[in-house]
Amino acid sequence: MTFDTSTLVFNDDGLIPAIIQDVESHRVLMLGYMNQEAVLRTIKEGRVTFWSRSRQEFWRKGDTSGHAQFVRSMSFDCDGDTLLLEVIQVGAACHTGSRSCFDDRFIPARADVDASAPDSEPSTGTEGSS
Repeated sequence: MTFDTSTLVFNDDGLIPAIIQDVESHRVLMLGYMNQEAVLRTIKEGRVTFWSRSRQEFWRKGDTSGHAQFVRSMSFDCDGDTLLLEVIQVGAACHTGSRSCFDDRFIPARADVDASAPDSEPSTGTEGSS
């Protein structure tokens, strides 16, 4: 796997957010943070390595749980300040035991919003009734 880390933009803490996505379903599994060394370890080992902001240490998903993430692709966004890693996920991605950290939805999708007009207001159903 070749990847040029010189184009990445790390924040003031030396970190970059990393979105972890299932390579087959394209479902977002989790979000973690990496510093440059974690990015290099991930590339070298083919398993996702994160930097723990709370513990101030490297951690690799699956080292204690067995729920490993094997990297299939790694890319960055147009600004170079966010990574997207497509992985083969073994077991749960979330520390709660869920497949994804995004299993709970607190804001339901709204059918009354026109997706083709992102700045439009939701329909009230009263247009043209005056």
